[in-house]
Amino acid sequence: MPNYSWPPMTTRKAIGQRLTRHDGIEKASGRAKYNSDLNKQDLLYGVLLTSPYAHARIRSIDTSAAERVPGVTAVTVIVKAGEEVNWQSQEIAAVAATSEQAARDGVRAIKIDFEVLPHVVREEDLSKVGNRATPAGEQVTGDPEKAFKEAEVSAEGQYGIPVLTHCCLEPHGQIVQWTPSGVNYWPSTQNVSGIGPDLAKNLEIPATQVKVHQDHIGGGFGSKFASDRWGLEAARLSKASGGRPVKLFLDRATELNIAGNRPSAFAKIKMAAKRDGTITGWESTSWATGGMSGGGMPPLPYVFTNIPNKRLNHSAVKTNGGPLRAWRAPNHPQASFLTCAAVEDLAAKLGMDPIEVFLKNLQWAPEARRESYAHQFKKAAEMAEWSKRWHRRGDSGSGNIKRGLGVGICTWGGAGHLSNCRATIHPDGSVQIELGSQDLGTGTRTIIAQVAAETYGLPVEAVKVSLGDNAFPASNASGGSTTVGGVCSSTRIATVNALEKLFEQVATGLNTTPDKLEAVGGKIQVKGDAAKSLTWAAACKKLGTQSITEMGQNDPKNPKGLNTQGVAGVQIADVSVDVETGVVKMNRMVAVQDCGLVVNPRLAESQVLGACIMSICGALMEERIMDARTGRVLNPDMEFYKLAGAADIGEILVHMDIREENDKRGIIGLGEPPTVGGIAAIANAVANAIGVRVPMVPLTPDRVLMALEEKRSA
Repeated sequence: MPNYSWPPMTTRKAIGQRLTRHDGIEKASGRAKYNSDLNKQDLLYGVLLTSPYAHARIRSIDTSAAERVPGVTAVTVIVKAGEEVNWQSQEIAAVAATSEQAARDGVRAIKIDFEVLPHVVREEDLSKVGNRATPAGEQVTGDPEKAFKEAEVSAEGQYGIPVLTHCCLEPHGQIVQWTPSGVNYWPSTQNVSGIGPDLAKNLEIPATQVKVHQDHIGGGFGSKFASDRWGLEAARLSKASGGRPVKLFLDRATELNIAGNRPSAFAKIKMAAKRDGTITGWESTSWATGGMSGGGMPPLPYVFTNIPNKRLNHSAVKTNGGPLRAWRAPNHPQASFLTCAAVEDLAAKLGMDPIEVFLKNLQWAPEARRESYAHQFKKAAEMAEWSKRWHRRGDSGSGNIKRGLGVGICTWGGAGHLSNCRATIHPDGSVQIELGSQDLGTGTRTIIAQVAAETYGLPVEAVKVSLGDNAFPASNASGGSTTVGGVCSSTRIATVNALEKLFEQVATGLNTTPDKLEAVGGKIQVKGDAAKSLTWAAACKKLGTQSITEMGQNDPKNPKGLNTQGVAGVQIADVSVDVETGVVKMNRMVAVQDCGLVVNPRLAESQVLGACIMSICGALMEERIMDARTGRVLNPDMEFYKLAGAADIGEILVHMDIREENDKRGIIGLGEPPTVGGIAAIANAVANAIGVRVPMVPLTPDRVLMALEEKRSA
């Protein structure tokens, strides 16, 4: 029986190395080609006609004039007469033409008679949404009434986090070509193996007839799994245009309106506690929206799930806005912010250090993660100079610049997904690894090469990794922080299987049996005896003309100890706030995170750095702003939908919690968890600095000044 387990930490040569990503130079130099960069021969351009209204019924639609526009090759209708559109920029029709300008001329020539209907686009005031709020039903644990009656102290507050929209640097879209033998598909996707069958289902053709290829993706973050309406219409336009390829990528305004959003979350939270900070009761009334599907309840209370006495109420609010999509730790950043803000407010009321309150209540966290949180709080506090810089809320000295510290926490699953890998050892000594996976820019190619190199005892550069094509063995979509565990495990199994076959070929020549051989240092040798060995090249030459090809699969139901799930993380923000202007400045963000066995610490740290930047955006500037009267998004562009630049970030310090007790758990996904605690940490740091809670993020100057004014007026 092959031994698939990971080598001990002390013996690893490739795994654990801080290598730069294989495609780094290619991307930095601009040589990397994204599918939005491609311009196929005889290319046509697709453009969508979208709704100018948040809610309307189409009385009639006439495409005849559009079909006569010079250069237009095809027009498709998506929403027919008599049907409704339910959000601004919902797709109504699509046009293909020989140039983008001709396609846009065609779109403008389509005549539509709309019946405008009532809409609701704002949800922050639950009393104003009418029948759009659907209660989920009360959940009660223990005896919350008794807990609050007997509480030595109680604290309450209202908090809110708005809808954020996906803002990928490469917009959603694809090139599609309909051919006599099938469909060629070049999407921007997180789902190379699965998006073809999805498109095929919508086109009502066999899944085997869709050929998918993608070398690189310019961001996804949970929003690019399906073929979507724009993929379906591009394929139909191609078919109607005689099989010419159609390029249809969303323009920036449409991207920000309909390419997915992270739902809002609002909550009124009340906590009962003892004077020593022990939380004894929790009550929350929450509501959220992600569009017409409403918004589910965030996992409240976050991490402290075992508080003995709880009452939870939640309402999903249906609004006429673009639909929600998964976004890097769905519902967790919202839950962390709501919970951590409430806990920090309780600590302030008690006059206690909030870290002491968090530590006091780790008894309510899942038992398996308690030690990790305790260790990480200690490490994060040390890195942030907490004992030196933390002060009681608002006690930040004279002058208009106030400095404060705040903390946020995270958790996540991250077990590896279903993944298949094909490993080939050629007689010339070359090695090839093939998976129908995708590299989201996180270094997936690199870590796969490290795993294969570790198995074979070769330099990482000796391994060729091929991804991004659905002709390769299928791997599931990159979502839920499942990719690293999935592809590394399937690669390990496939390479071990192939190596076992090589051992069988060379064992006799080394006067031993296959089970006595190992691959180390570019050699196949008798275990522990380098004198009885063959170079890798010499061993492979014994294959003659036949290559060894073996498969490996990560089965989520039986990962063979190679991957698992469940992590903890702690983040501390250090901010300065100008109380005259309301401007918040990031000084430092500290992130301490575990993720089991870390294949490449450099790439792991890079993931955490990116996650912290996303948190800074969400805490300080990012927000979809809706106009209640017109139902329109007021900032669907890169000028007013604000994202952080280099000057906004401050210093970010990352510590990966690489301890043996974490390593032995196997690989655990990292993409999601470090995005979770940052917004809470920054919001709490601002409260610590200025002495009052700013109840809603992002912490824009007007909101900071409003909170300060309310404090002065109280």
